[in-house]
Amino acid sequence: MKFKDAQAIQTIAALLHCKVMGNTAQLVTGINEIHMVESGDVVFVDHPKYYQKALESAASVVIIDQEVACPEGKSLLIHSNPFDAFNFLVKTFHAEFERNEPVVHDSAFIAPNVFLGKNVHIGENCVLHAGVYIAENTTIEANVIIGPNSVIGYDAFYYKKKETGLERMISCGGVHIESNVEIGALCTIDRGVTGTTHVGMGTKIDNQVHIGHDAQIGRNVLIAAACGISGCVEIGDNATIWGQVGMASGVKIGQHATILGQSGVTKNVPDEAEFFGTPAGPVKHKFKELAFLRNQAKIAP
Repeated sequence: MKFKDAQAIQTIAALLHCKVMGNTAQLVTGINEIHMVESGDVVFVDHPKYYQKALESAASVVIIDQEVACPEGKSLLIHSNPFDAFNFLVKTFHAEFERNEPVVHDSAFIAPNVFLGKNVHIGENCVLHAGVYIAENTTIEANVIIGPNSVIGYDAFYYKKKETGLERMISCGGVHIESNVEIGALCTIDRGVTGTTHVGMGTKIDNQVHIGHDAQIGRNVLIAAACGISGCVEIGDNATIWGQVGMASGVKIGQHATILGQSGVTKNVPDEAEFFGTPAGPVKHKFKELAFLRNQAKIAP
């Protein structure tokens, strides 16, 4: 999420009632998650395991729970609870955006019982079937078809474990669906936490598919029914994902790759590779494993 106007680091520190280390003249232009940060962004980190990743990221400002050496040119905001501080900034600056009414092209067909939130843009020749829910900050380009009862842009499934229970990270991102995409019935595409979940041009998605927050789906991707794609997954152009595939958060699927049905993907898949199994691996290796197990069963007492 980018701010309407750049903010001085001292202004941010005053809002959070915390100490600034490093560059005290820093200008802050936005707030983002670690995997999407750019120069000028604020990111948070609250576990030593991830300190280095946050400090070496492109973010200009890091909200952190203890004093550490500050990289040159960056700023640190020392806060006892970085997660709460991050949520507070999202609430504060998300509220400043004007809530525009949805914009729908005259040629688009919107069936009865379709809900359109604020800051929604629907392009020409789109078809939204009955029961579709389009949440705020969603852009849908031309010639997109969305099947009945699908939900586009609902909040990210992102929680922090605390002694008092699970606390949700507030979502303020959006969804961008490029032209000529088809989305089946009862699908869900979550919006980004602070960035944008993206579906590339020409991609076709079957029924009952879930795509998590900040996922980046390439062009001309085929995704069959009942797949569960976690947040921050990247799928390259022309990949094929068969039915009931599950993907762990943050994995990358290469261009022209194929994932066979009922596979569980826990690591990156190279371009043009064919993977199968749980955990998924190259098809030839997995089929050899299955053949070995069948032979073992034959000789077992």
